[in-house]
Parts: sequence; C-alpha cells; structure tokens
Amino acid sequence: MKVLLINGSPNEYGCTRTALDEVAATLNARAVETEILYLGRHPVAGCIACMSCAKTGRCFRGDAVNDILSRIDEFDGFVVGSPVYYSGPTGQIVSFLNRLFFAAGGRMAGKVGAAVVSCRRGGASATFEQLNQYFAIASMPIVTSQYWNSVHGSTPDDVRKDAEGLQTMRTLGENMAWLLRCIDAGRRAGVGLPSYEPTVRTNFIAADR
Repeated sequence: MKVLLINGSPNEYGCTRTALDEVAATLNARAVETEILYLGRHPVAGCIACMSCAKTGRCFRGDAVNDILSRIDEFDGFVVGSPVYYSGPTGQIVSFLNRLFFAAGGRMAGKVGAAVVSCRRGGASATFEQLNQYFAIASMPIVTSQYWNSVHGSTPDDVRKDAEGLQTMRTLGENMAWLLRCIDAGRRAGVGLPSYEPTVRTNFIAADR
C-alpha cells in the first residue's frame, strides 16, 4: 500500500510540510509506504479545456501532472496539503488538481483521499472544504480525523507546538492506514469496486416544448 502526499505550499519545508510529515510518519508506522510530492515555486498551468486528455489520458503539458498520471496505479491513497491563501488553497495546487482529476477520469475511484490545511489563524475550513470536493466528485472515500484536518502557526516551530493539530494529523494517518487495510482485506476476499452505471450528464436548461 502506498500513499502520495502532495505539498501545495511554495515553501518546501514550511507549515504544510510539517503537517504532512506527521501524517506520513503515522502511515509508515502502520506499514504504509509514502511519497511526498513538492509542487515547487514555479507557476502550474491551469486546465484550458482542450480535451486532449480525453483522447490520450495525458495532459498536453509536460509537467508533474503527467508524471503522476503515468503512476496513478502505484497509489492507493492521496493526501493533499495546502496553506490558506485568502480562504482558499494555493493557485499551484488548484491548477494541479484540476488537471489531474480531469485527465484521470474514473481511475481515482476507490482510492482514498484526505485534505490537510495549514493556516495562521482563519480560512482553514473553507480551504479544507474546497480540497475535499476533488475526492467527493471522483468516487473516493474521504478520510477524516478527530477534528477538521488543519494545523495552525506562522512557522514550522509554531505548528510543532500545536499539540491538537499534530494529534489530528496522527489520527488522520491512523484512520487512513486502517481504511487502506480494510479495502485491501476486502479485495483479497473478492470484494471489488462497485459496479457503476454509465455516466449521465445533464444541465439545467430545459427547452420549451
């Protein structure tokens, strides 16, 4: 079992990474392999709705999105981390996730997902909610904790003093490891993914008849 933790902060070893490390340490202690992806400080291009990924399964841009798309079957779970920028996630991680989830299609279904948020003071709940929407639209079980998955502080040292926040991260790791083991046990017992109907897409414009 393997989990990819995505660091959407421009600061590689900042508050968000401190929280992700706490989750990763708990997963590792429960025999779950982890990998941390740092998106970096360079801009991440947004989706331009060209639809080329619908034909190829890849984005036409050559960056980290395609790397993860090519490796998606390696991962049983995803933890997405971001600091709060104006009560929302960073632009880098939003662009990354928009393109990843659009190109991945149904390949994310059945994998587990969790959001982790770092803030100085406020905006954590709104950011947490936005990140969870990616999992909720992709048939992914969302892993929760004893509180909303957030830590507080302006520096990594501040976060290390947030005893409740760090405990929330450890509980998140415990819950994710438990759920991954349950899914694995079910798979071994012959319980596969649900059988889904063909996707139906509608809008809310009704023609007069």
